[in-house]
Order: sequence, then C-alpha cells, then structure tokens
Amino acid sequence: MTEGSLDAQIDAPIPYMARTRAYYLALGYDTPYVWAQHDDVPFTPLSQPLAQSRVALVTTAAPYQPDKGPQGPGAPYNAAAKFYTVYSGDSAVDHDLRIAHVGIDRRHTSMEDSGTWFPLPLLRAAAAEGRLRLAPRFHGFPTNRSHRQTTEVDAPELFERCFADRVDAVILVANCPVCHQCLSLAARLLEENGIPTVVMGCARDIVEHCGVPRFVFSDFPLGNAAGRPHDPDSQRLTLDLALDLLATATAPRTTVVSPLRWSDDPAWKRDYANPDLLAPGELARLRAEAEAARLAARDIRIAETTR
Repeated sequence: MTEGSLDAQIDAPIPYMARTRAYYLALGYDTPYVWAQHDDVPFTPLSQPLAQSRVALVTTAAPYQPDKGPQGPGAPYNAAAKFYTVYSGDSAVDHDLRIAHVGIDRRHTSMEDSGTWFPLPLLRAAAAEGRLRLAPRFHGFPTNRSHRQTTEVDAPELFERCFADRVDAVILVANCPVCHQCLSLAARLLEENGIPTVVMGCARDIVEHCGVPRFVFSDFPLGNAAGRPHDPDSQRLTLDLALDLLATATAPRTTVVSPLRWSDDPAWKRDYANPDLLAPGELARLRAEAEAARLAARDIRIAETTR
C-alpha cells in the first residue's frame, strides 16, 4: 500500500448507508432500508448572542437500567435497554446514560467514557463560564427506524418539551446510524418551528443525505460524536465547534469538520460492518443474533408505545 492510498483511506469517511446495506444484504435481509432524504433544509438563525441563549442537549443514550442486562463498556447490542418514547432529565445533576445501540463500533472503541456521547458536564461548565444559559432539562430521543414515527410523534414531542423550557437552541448528539437519521429529522422539525440546532455526529453521509442546518462531523467510530474517550481537550474542542457553529452559521447545510483524527491506522474504517471480512459461519451467527434482537426490540416497542 502506498502512502497516498493510506492517506486516502484515513481521510475518506465511512459510507455508512452503502456499508450497512451491504452488511444486511449479506445477512439475508433482502429489502434495503430507505434512508431519509430532503433537498430543502429549514434554517433558523440564532436570534441573540449565544451567552444569552438557553441551550438544551438532546441525546439518544439511555438511562442505565440494572435489570436490563449488559449496558456498560464493551456491552453487546442490547435491545432490552432501548427506549421508544422521548424522556427528559434534570440538567443540573449528573446521569448514568449508556449506549448499547445495534450499530456502535464495539471493536475500536469501548464505550467507557460518557463524555464522548453525552457532553452535559461540559455544557454545565460552559454555562458557568457565561458562554450560554443551560436549559433546565436535557432530553432523550428514541431511535425509531420509522420516518413517520420520528417526524409525526417523537420530534413534535421533543419540540413541545423544548418550547415548555423556553429553549433558544438545541445540540443533538448522535450515536448509531439510525440515531444520526432520527436526530437529523428532529433537528429539521425544531428549525421549522423556530429553534436553531446543531447535530454532532460521526456518520456524515446519513446526516447530509437527510439534510440539516448545522452539522459538526467528527471522523471517529460511532459512539464518539462528542470527542475522543478520556481526552478532555478533544471533547472541549468538539463542543466548542458546535457552539461556534450555532452562533455563526448563516445558511443551512453548513458542515464543520473536526480537525481531529482518530488514528493514523484506517483499520477501524475497513472493519466496520464489512461483510467481505466475515466467513459464512460468522454471517449465519450474526443473522441469528440480529433476528433475535429485532424480535425482542419489536416486543419492547409495542409494550412501551401501547401503555
């Protein structure tokens, strides 16, 4: 491999839509998922200085539930730990939120540091420094694959909660591939209703395919949209990019690319959901796991949404 080709692999983001399509086709799911796409993108400028703006955080991470199986560092996908309706929490205190999503890169990142997906402590610090006003609540947003459920149920509920809190701007931090789509759809509805947003994520193609006003892209493994684990400087820089973008963007589809690099070795990009690297027996095992998880998630979703 030449140096030039290595640089190209390092610099090119993972094509998540194409990669996940090939992966699920290899598992035997022959109806490819249709990702949300919009040509028009709403845009609401920040109406006052950031220091005077009440900012809310939106996450797809779930509160830790000790009775729901593995959810900690290195945990496998756990459908039992998912949630299917919007929830809210007190922004003034710390919370144990974890990610056990189906598409998180479990080989190249360990999900040990919640600062990489839930930057609430950093936002509190920014508020204490006078850089912004922190909304009284953060909000958890579910990752439903249904575009209709997200746009007609979940996103309006999120808007109502932000409106009740008199929020001036929202930061949305994505984790798995579907998280990126769901939060992009939520950002669009918030902007249509007068609330500026910025999405922080690692799946550039999914977010830009959907179409959002502001996007901070970190070319890191999924689950690290808010910075590198155990790297406070990285996390501060990533949040700074998001806050600066809220204050300075003048048009929709504004993407800011983090200057940080995950690694000089592109192996993590090659390995992610790559069916070419999986033997037939491994594909069969993964298919069985995926089907069991799908059925478990379906049952939980039905139970939660019909209460």
